Amino acid sequence: MTQSQTIDPFAERLKGVQAAMQKGDFDSALSMSEMVLSEVPGHQSALYCAAVCCRYKAQYDDARDYLETLKKLSPDHGRAYQEEGHLHRVTGQISDAALSYQRATQYNPALIASWNQLADMRRQLSQQNEAQQALLQAQRLQAMPKALLAVTNHIHEGRILVAEELARAFMQKNPSHVEGMRLLADIGTRLGVHDDADLLLEAASELEPDNLQIRIDRIQVLRKRQKFAAALEEAEALYAREPNSPVFRSLLSIEQLQAGDYESALDGFDIVLQQVPNDPATLTSRGHALKTFGRTDDAIASYRAATIADPAYGEAWYALANLKTFKFNSAEFAAMKKIAQSADLSHMARVNLHFALAKACEDAGEFEDAFHNYTQGNTLKSRQTRYTTEQMVEEFDAQKLHCTSSLFQSQALKGCDAPDPIFIVGLPRAGSTLIEQILASHSQVDGTLELPNVLSLAHKLRGRKQLTDRQRYPRILHDLSGEQLTELGQSYIDGTQIHRKGAAFFTDKMPNNFRHIGLIHLILPNAKIIDARRDPMDCCWSGFKQLFAEGQEFSYSLEDIGHYYSAYVDLMTHWDNVLPEGRVLKVQHENVLTNVEEQVRRILDYCDLPFEQACVDFHENKRAVRTASSEQVRQPINRDGVKQWLPYEAFLDPLKTALDEH
Repeated sequence: MTQSQTIDPFAERLKGVQAAMQKGDFDSALSMSEMVLSEVPGHQSALYCAAVCCRYKAQYDDARDYLETLKKLSPDHGRAYQEEGHLHRVTGQISDAALSYQRATQYNPALIASWNQLADMRRQLSQQNEAQQALLQAQRLQAMPKALLAVTNHIHEGRILVAEELARAFMQKNPSHVEGMRLLADIGTRLGVHDDADLLLEAASELEPDNLQIRIDRIQVLRKRQKFAAALEEAEALYAREPNSPVFRSLLSIEQLQAGDYESALDGFDIVLQQVPNDPATLTSRGHALKTFGRTDDAIASYRAATIADPAYGEAWYALANLKTFKFNSAEFAAMKKIAQSADLSHMARVNLHFALAKACEDAGEFEDAFHNYTQGNTLKSRQTRYTTEQMVEEFDAQKLHCTSSLFQSQALKGCDAPDPIFIVGLPRAGSTLIEQILASHSQVDGTLELPNVLSLAHKLRGRKQLTDRQRYPRILHDLSGEQLTELGQSYIDGTQIHRKGAAFFTDKMPNNFRHIGLIHLILPNAKIIDARRDPMDCCWSGFKQLFAEGQEFSYSLEDIGHYYSAYVDLMTHWDNVLPEGRVLKVQHENVLTNVEEQVRRILDYCDLPFEQACVDFHENKRAVRTASSEQVRQPINRDGVKQWLPYEAFLDPLKTALDEH
């Protein structure tokens, strides 16, 4: 849960601060703000109010200090940049003011004052076209219903639940308002409810087919749902409208990459770079395509070009670190340290940079600094989530309560009888990519992706009352007919067909599917399920070091990841107790490292597949691999990842305690 979604114990005192500011009593307002900061030095609202007061009192250096602190604590704080713009404006720094207002509108597009001031600054700088665009944006916002303007503001200031409440109230009165539908869909994607977001955007697109922002938003939602064929079709339609648009060409290339058409994606990125030379986002996307394709040296060159084009582009730095086998040179290490000192990094740029710096520090043997950067990156990322261990435990307990031996006996053999899927479940960074690479090297198995289809089915079974009836799923599994179970299984087979290349079997390595093994067993009783297990300290530390964009929110805290690992082991024990004996194959990662051929034969026997030497020689497989382990599974077995936590042992007591509590 973000700070903005928790109860602020200083709320009443800050109302007093704001009342004093409205009266022009900036001495009293500043004094009250400083009292709050004496108790909580990083209180963001108090820092903002103090900066405003100092500007009005002409204490400009103090105002700058407060803003620098605020921006480091909250890199995407739009109003902080707006206030910085005001500060630059009153001190006559027009160019700096324009840059600050531009950043303010980037981080919070609802700031009408910033758009108007940006237009004025652009005019003073003789940038008439840019001034007109900013003015038009201000006018568009002023014409927007006030409720939706408030929704936009709340979204970009992190108050998602408040924004949702306002948006739903507006839509009840205006059910066909396209911008309202778009904003509610945006809220849905931020809350992870991608199915509902897609339905809203699809309906909005039908109402306004020429609304390009709606169509761009829908492409992004379809990608999050891993509906790659549909996303590609939408991107192709946009590109056909304006073939010379680098934005639409880039979108098309990204969707071609997601759909596995790497050569077309690379060609497209090259075209964009001819139109927009040295664009860091395109260079980074191109690097991702090259990495997935196995062209590591070319990927490194593209990522490095992005860091040169924009040294503050954090995603490119992290992309280099995420290659695992890459090491930064001394100049790059120094450059990252310098960039990290800037207060003008966006939230995600700072997150990415902390993780990249951590990797550089680790390679240099500077483990305390590495740990500090891993912790900083995870702490910043956690501010974007609402994850709690308590809610996770509640969800797992519901599976244990309702998915019993009697359920599986009464519903036995009612689902779809397709034997095609091989599910690889467990925690991320537990060796699942290695198991997938082994199986995908077999002539009868297609390696696919971390497919979202089971998670989507579970979401649908939860229904619309997810907050008031949290246990509807899995309780509903008792009530499903044989026909319904078969339909669910067949929908999974049909929905995953796009990822297959014609082999009899295919892998699905979505790790979070371990939560839904009961559902999988009921709808696909002949599917195989492999539990990828790894030593708890190795697994948890590796997860903490990995920057997961979404879906693994437990990994942003040592305590959370320790509790999650223990709860996962407990739930897997439950599945072993209530499902038929041998239903799930546990593969211990350390055993694979010790004797790969023995474990390969064991895995293939479980999957009813004949032995093939190619599975032992998995590193020679040239297939595209999209996960963080892509470079590692292209190398022969090694034990480099074992006990990587030992240099950090002095800092890992919270993790050990969490693991020991269970």
